[in-house]
Amino acid sequence: MPQPSASPTGAPEPDAEIRENIHEGIHEDIHKDIRAQVVRMAARLEPRINHLARLAVARQRAEVPGFDRLPDDMQDLEIASAARHTFRGFLHGVQGLADTDAEVLRERATQRAAEGVHLTGLLRAYHVGAEVVADALSAAARPGEEAALLWLTRRLFTTVNSLAEQATEAYLLGLAGRQAAGRELAAALLRGDAPQEVAARCGLPLEPGYLVLSVRAPVAQEPVAARRLLHQVLVRLAPAADGRALSLPNAQGGHVLLPLGTPHADLVRHLSTGLSRPVIAGAALAATPEDVPAAAEQAHRIAAIARTPGVYRLQDVLLDYHLAGSRDSATELAALLHPLDAHPGLVEAVAAYLDCDLDRRRTARALSVHPNTVDNRLARAAQLTGLDPHTTHGVQLFGAALTLRRLAEVPADPG
Repeated sequence: MPQPSASPTGAPEPDAEIRENIHEGIHEDIHKDIRAQVVRMAARLEPRINHLARLAVARQRAEVPGFDRLPDDMQDLEIASAARHTFRGFLHGVQGLADTDAEVLRERATQRAAEGVHLTGLLRAYHVGAEVVADALSAAARPGEEAALLWLTRRLFTTVNSLAEQATEAYLLGLAGRQAAGRELAAALLRGDAPQEVAARCGLPLEPGYLVLSVRAPVAQEPVAARRLLHQVLVRLAPAADGRALSLPNAQGGHVLLPLGTPHADLVRHLSTGLSRPVIAGAALAATPEDVPAAAEQAHRIAAIARTPGVYRLQDVLLDYHLAGSRDSATELAALLHPLDAHPGLVEAVAAYLDCDLDRRRTARALSVHPNTVDNRLARAAQLTGLDPHTTHGVQLFGAALTLRRLAEVPADPG
């Protein structure tokens, strides 16, 4: 006669008929026995709720991506409290007492959306909690309670699925509201239209300053594709922005507002891979919220000037930007010579080299120095400015900067 398989408690597992009766609830005598065992097991576990909540938080901290970045008080107090509430509600529910209040979990899910926690992380946290309860039930089961353990496990799955559905709905509603509020704040910042009032009304933080991006594809695209591109950029920049990015789409792609201080290297790294199509992004700094409109205009012009995919700052397209008639680039263009001012002879060497049509021997005669001295000074100028006067690009930028300096040295016309 075949022997029944062993359960985790060491006792035989219920046979197929018992499992069917548990599932269908049609065998009244067995159901009553199981119900009594279920109530005893749940009551046995209830004194351990605080311990189980701490264990769930510890596992979530180790296993849920991004959980460890949440504030300590949120992990140890708010999330632990939610775990206790959920565990207690489940155990009360299976005992026929008041069922879990899902409204608390809906509020928590909405808060997690507002805080930028990913939905996948939130759902993973629920499943970690369910695993903690399942392990505790299995450990608490005594010989002869296998059927009750199976019933509780089924009920646990049903409860977790229901909670996950409700939390997902609340999260998505909260996320939609947050995105709409974020777009409203982004529009107010880009227009310079009372962003402080909009931020207060929407319950969103206002950054001290912003890194403003203007995003577009290298070629013209349909509006739907432009919005999709902007969304992909936002997803890629989420780690660098720590959930604090704002965006506003337009026909080409749109603007993205990141916290001031976001490293340029992070932008380049995140936007160089993982996108369905290449992207051109112009970047400009807004030291204060009031500076956002001007920074957005500069970022837009930078992106329009750039020819190939990448992330561009003003210094990357400075000459083309200035030659396009942009007044706001003159100061930065003239500032290219500032690193040379502390080193006597370098500005003069670069100026003479350009005046002598890049001939080092003529330059040496004009400066009354050895040609090797000219080479050394030009090499030092290149090292200090990052511009090589031997290249076409370097010649153009140095020439424009020297012209601006000469103009600045000319007294204004008194008439």
